[in-house]
Amino acid sequence: MIIVLKPGTPDNEINHVIEKVEKAGLTPHVSKGIERTLIMVIGDDRILAELPLETMPGVEKVMSVLQPFKLVSKEFQKEPTIIKVRDIEIGGNKLVVMAGPCTVEDREMLFDVAKKVKEAGATILRGGAFKPRTSPYAFQGMGEDGLKLLSEARDLTGLPIITEVMDTRTVDLVARYTDIIQVGARNMQNFELLKEIGECKVPVLLKRGLSSTIKEWLMSAEYIMSRGNYKVMLCERGIRTFEDATRNTLDLSAVAVCKHLSHLPVIVDPSHGTGKWRWVIPMSKAAIAAGCDGLMLEVHHNPEEALSDGDQSLLPDKFKKLMSELRPIAKVIGRAM
Repeated sequence: MIIVLKPGTPDNEINHVIEKVEKAGLTPHVSKGIERTLIMVIGDDRILAELPLETMPGVEKVMSVLQPFKLVSKEFQKEPTIIKVRDIEIGGNKLVVMAGPCTVEDREMLFDVAKKVKEAGATILRGGAFKPRTSPYAFQGMGEDGLKLLSEARDLTGLPIITEVMDTRTVDLVARYTDIIQVGARNMQNFELLKEIGECKVPVLLKRGLSSTIKEWLMSAEYIMSRGNYKVMLCERGIRTFEDATRNTLDLSAVAVCKHLSHLPVIVDPSHGTGKWRWVIPMSKAAIAAGCDGLMLEVHHNPEEALSDGDQSLLPDKFKKLMSELRPIAKVIGRAM
């Protein structure tokens, strides 16, 4: 249920409504928009029905939320969410590009790639310290040592960092180092992990599951937000279909659908979405044209020797060329890079 407050409602009246809701054992979530404030109330429908919400000072009306995802939906917040990461805004007019190696392998490689992606215009450095792999014998990442190297690369370049968390036991550890927590496709419905991440205040990039519907994806975002962390970004990274020419099928229609249903920023990962570097380039352009808020791209200075996902990694010079080709497309649709 959404409590719509009148324009200009003073803080004391807003706080009065919140106190009444909390006293009834329900959970209020406040969204302060440009014109008015909304309070989403989550809890037992029977208790909600008995509360005289519309009689309270400052309340204009009370509405039911039709979507199963409440906090994620545009019914709760019409204005796009803008997430601030250090001095970068995600979800605003300027597009963000998260770039770097699939996994942190060593200091020399990471620092070299970090400097080159920054020079080309990347705004956030990506790199995996903990890596979920299909084979138990494949490289699993450097763990905390990888987090330390990412932190050093941030100090060197000034780029905020994003890295994946895989386990409830390492959420606090990863949160101490990173600027954005990534939830990988395999963990999209790891609800205990989502709830744990929801308890921290670090921005989150939630990747779509391998075979998940958009509704399931948005419901996973709801898990995080229901625990108090509203800094959530959605990431389309391709879904599993019968097609085998690409690693996954990059579903760019999901960008338009999510923008229609939700106020959250949408990022596209063409690297995992296609699995081949040559298809990453046109799909990056298409993603910008489709209206995404940013890209996540894998870049490696020697893909042949990469310990993870070399086939889909761009060489630094190809990444630089791609960035120059993306800027005119962004300009055409009224966005900046």
